[in-house]
Amino acid sequence: MTYNFKKRVSKGIFHTLLLFIVFITFHSCQEKNKKKQVTPQATLQEKPNIVIIYLDDLGYGDLSSYGAKGLETPNIDRLVNGGVKFTNGYATSATCSPSRYALLTGMYPWRNKDAKILPGTAPLLISTEQQTLPKLLKNEGYQTAVIGKWHLGLGQGIVDWNKKIAPGPNEVGFDYSYIMAATQDRVPTVYIDNGFVDGLNPNDPIEINYETNFEGQPTGKDNPELLSMKWHHGHNSSIINGIPRIGYMKGGESAKWSDVDMADHFLNKVQSYVKAHKDTPFFLYYAMQQPHVPRTPHPRFIGASKLGPRGDVIVEADWCVGEFIKTLEEENLLENTLIILSSDNGPVLNDGYYDDAVEKLGEHDPNGTLRGGKYSLFEAGTRVPFITYWKGKIAPTISDALVCQVDLMESIAHLVDNKTENLDSENLLSTFLGKSKTGREKLVIEATTRTAFRKGDWIMIPPYKGPEIEKQVNIELGNADDYMLFNLREDIGQKNNLAQKMPEKLKKMITEFEAIRGKDYSKTEALELK
Repeated sequence: MTYNFKKRVSKGIFHTLLLFIVFITFHSCQEKNKKKQVTPQATLQEKPNIVIIYLDDLGYGDLSSYGAKGLETPNIDRLVNGGVKFTNGYATSATCSPSRYALLTGMYPWRNKDAKILPGTAPLLISTEQQTLPKLLKNEGYQTAVIGKWHLGLGQGIVDWNKKIAPGPNEVGFDYSYIMAATQDRVPTVYIDNGFVDGLNPNDPIEINYETNFEGQPTGKDNPELLSMKWHHGHNSSIINGIPRIGYMKGGESAKWSDVDMADHFLNKVQSYVKAHKDTPFFLYYAMQQPHVPRTPHPRFIGASKLGPRGDVIVEADWCVGEFIKTLEEENLLENTLIILSSDNGPVLNDGYYDDAVEKLGEHDPNGTLRGGKYSLFEAGTRVPFITYWKGKIAPTISDALVCQVDLMESIAHLVDNKTENLDSENLLSTFLGKSKTGREKLVIEATTRTAFRKGDWIMIPPYKGPEIEKQVNIELGNADDYMLFNLREDIGQKNNLAQKMPEKLKKMITEFEAIRGKDYSKTEALELK
């Protein structure tokens, strides 16, 4: 009897202790879970929204705040005058697809042999395994979106435009994507909403071919009577909305975009996105199409400049930026949003259509006194407007620091307390925020696979075969039989080649360039403009 009583007491104590331990453990786990749920959310609310506004073919001198004549850009000037205006801000490349690749990956595009101007049917240029800016920010709790021009390829082979198109922006880190596949002058001339063609009628399937036309389809070359815009070179294939394009397209009538409404269409999308995601940190890549050809301003902007359609679409783009800023203000987001505005490469006037860009240029210099332009290794190919703005956080200043779009990856990573292991991107966060005037020391720039090297105030351009001037667009390409060496502080227009006068300086520049680029840099492909 005594034995049974003690045994029962012992069991009771054991059960009580066991229940107590279970209670403590459960309570402790609940507290830990509460911390896991609450702490990151509190941290995320302190992180700023990040917006990259990326214009297309906007030159160093194409904004009134950078010296433009014949047009006014008051809304972009507001960002320039209220933030950091960089005078030595660079895209990595003098053409679009390579620059966009570098912007989103933090990697020099010449490291990827496929990073060239892409046709509308090109496969996805960015590997789905690759680190990207949207992936980095998504991992930090950001909502991520790309709206506008993509031009980084889609799919992995032959794309069926009538089904889900993948991989694409969504597979490299963007939660939301609303894009045009390539450029406004290339087929397919449709919008793609998260991988699906927007507004497609399944009974009118899309067919795309960049080599052969479809039977019975009119072209710019064979049917000039159908054109509302005359082609100059290359743009003479399928006719969409009276405009001849690059490549051939059949079907998809209900999904085809309206060119004159494109700016408004993308603006409405970015405004809606901001309103829908105002309560969470977001990264928005707003990739505008202006002033790339074909230049099709909405009728309300025709005559808005003295420069013809090219000037008018820059004014239109400026208005869009202003409306976007208004939306941020109305949603009380402007003071918690870092805005970065730049261009994918330098300017070009006649890039495939007759649109009075040359005839109505007047006193305006889209290069801003720089030499070259789009496609060129000279400065106007890659030195572009570059502005950072954050109301209340960035003090207005002008910075001569050497910065590049490839540096946004590492710099933004540090902004959100992340770390990356990137070969080419440098942490210039303090410089982008206007707290430092120190930029990167060295930079390799690229134009149609050819590369050049800048260090400090000096730039060295190696010899390359090919024409000195691309006659179709009337731009100096930077090709020469001998090395070129320029001191940009004393000679921003690159008129005085010092290579022969300063052989020791040239030798040092070549050695440092080859240490980064390798010694086979001269193996380039011929420039092809269409």
